[in-house]
Amino acid sequence: DAPCSTAPSTTNPLALTLSSLLLVTMKFLFVAATAIATASAFTTSPATFTTSVPQVGGVSNVFSNEGNAHRNRRSTIVMDGKANAIRDRIATVNNTKKITSAMKLVAAAKVRRAQDAVLATRPFSETLQSVFGGLINRLGGEAADLPLLTQREVNKVTLVSITGDRGLCGGYNSFMIKKTEARFKELTAQGIECDLILIGKKGITYFQRREYPIRATYECTQNPDSKQALSISEEIINSFLSGETDAVELLYTKFLSLISSTPSVRTLVPFSASEISQQGDEVFQLTSENGDFGVERKELEVAEPQDFPNDMIFEQDPLQIVNSILPLYLNGQILRTLQESVASELAARMQSMQSASDNAGALSKQLSQEYNRARQAAVTQEILEIVSGAIALE
Repeated sequence: DAPCSTAPSTTNPLALTLSSLLLVTMKFLFVAATAIATASAFTTSPATFTTSVPQVGGVSNVFSNEGNAHRNRRSTIVMDGKANAIRDRIATVNNTKKITSAMKLVAAAKVRRAQDAVLATRPFSETLQSVFGGLINRLGGEAADLPLLTQREVNKVTLVSITGDRGLCGGYNSFMIKKTEARFKELTAQGIECDLILIGKKGITYFQRREYPIRATYECTQNPDSKQALSISEEIINSFLSGETDAVELLYTKFLSLISSTPSVRTLVPFSASEISQQGDEVFQLTSENGDFGVERKELEVAEPQDFPNDMIFEQDPLQIVNSILPLYLNGQILRTLQESVASELAARMQSMQSASDNAGALSKQLSQEYNRARQAAVTQEILEIVSGAIALE
């Protein structure tokens, strides 16, 4: 038999090396392509990712980087500003609402103080009216000869106008200024000369800038007292008795309620004996019910004239007594109108601050809705971006 021999298989080393190198290159290209596809599915910004660089000792600056990322964070723009700006504006409006609410409560407390002042002066006014009425009945027609009761031809009139020293009280000051200006023009059109006695900084500033004839000026404080009323009444009486003016008219704001006040005009001098002895009075009282303020007005009857018997002997002449009572009566009337004007101003300020608080609340609600819509839009946009990136990876 012929012997059978098998030849051993031989491998080429060069071919084996080339195939290994080709396999490694293909794996590298696959990994690189996968990384590029993943990175292209997301949009990056400089403020999106932060890096922490270790400092000396191995402590990383994590907190400073987070603060920088917060400062560089973009806010969603909505309508006329950013969401952060809307949030700041909401805080500002709420702070303003707190201030106006506090000013309303302060004005309410001052109205109650003015009410107490009116009630405190009422006993003196009643006694003065009673004594004056009794003396007029005792004298009869002799009282008509008193200078302050004498009617004369009117060639010049002095207007006494009461305004406030402060603003933020609605149309209180403007109504009184317009009333004074209209009365001045009305008298001037009739050929009657006029000048002004101004009480309150707002009226003083307005008429001084327009160069109206001004006789005297006084400030109108929040707590008028008898000294202030006395200085005004002395100026009025001296002007009338010296013949510098033939009549004095008072323009003030009559206090009706917390939501209503009326500019009024009345003649101060010369006096009317029948008006003094027969004119009634009224007082107001601040009340509160269910958290709302209100005013109760009470009409007071005319004080009964004091009875002076015919055989009563006076140490002084009754005419002199009446002549001394008239300045006191004028002083009391001026003080009363000052208190009533201050009450009207405070009531107007209460209403203005209430309206401001209501408007601030409505504005805060509207801004909160805008801010919530902007925040919801931003959240929705971020969700859409995440979903789009996930779909791109599939």
